[in-house]
Amino acid sequence: MSFPASAPVLPDVRRTLAVFAHPDDVDFGCAGTIAGWVNEGIEVAYLIVTRGESGGFDDTPREEMAARREAEQRAAAAAVGVRRVDFLDGHPDGLLTASPELRRQVTTAIRRFRPDRVVTSSPLRRWEHLTGPSHPDHLAVGEATTCAVYPDSRNRFAFPELLAEGLEPWVVREIWYAGGPSPDHVVDVTDQVDQKIAAIRAHHSQTADLDVAAWVRDRLTAIAAGGGLPTGRLAEAFTVLRTE
Repeated sequence: MSFPASAPVLPDVRRTLAVFAHPDDVDFGCAGTIAGWVNEGIEVAYLIVTRGESGGFDDTPREEMAARREAEQRAAAAAVGVRRVDFLDGHPDGLLTASPELRRQVTTAIRRFRPDRVVTSSPLRRWEHLTGPSHPDHLAVGEATTCAVYPDSRNRFAFPELLAEGLEPWVVREIWYAGGPSPDHVVDVTDQVDQKIAAIRAHHSQTADLDVAAWVRDRLTAIAAGGGLPTGRLAEAFTVLRTE
């Protein structure tokens, strides 16, 4: 199973909501693209489902890791110009499912922020690359967010209690998937690479032993080459689908 070919990108996006499972997912996957959107004047907000308490590679007590990673994500967001970062409660890192409650919370965020575009992790597993993009939490958040985009956020009869909170239905017109199989929409982020590197470095608990600059440049060079960009360019890749 794979995605269809990407749709042409909407030309009039004003707001984008990024929904990801863990602190650092958005930065490894698409911080360069998001920095470019912010530079274009698009308002971007983050919704992070967990605080990543199962992450890290040292002996930091687990009860301290969640607060540490939340602070890291806020610093990473600042590096690309994102000011709004919200975290959900009640979802343990490593055990996420596309539950009705998660769908309701993502729907709430969509109706509150009213984005034209949502960017999230792929709900489709990459069998050739089980680590990273195919983490079960990533798949679960991609699936829950897809369900929140359609039908939940636009259906006034889904989670009717939200209407009592003044959260009217909202149609997200476009969804971008990161980390999925055979992404075919390539975004040149050469001019934003320093911001992406800074964002990933902010996740010190996850990257202390990683040469972030070398990793980013190697990976983004390969994506750019695969997408047909000229030598020396750097890129991130997505699948883009219309929802209307």
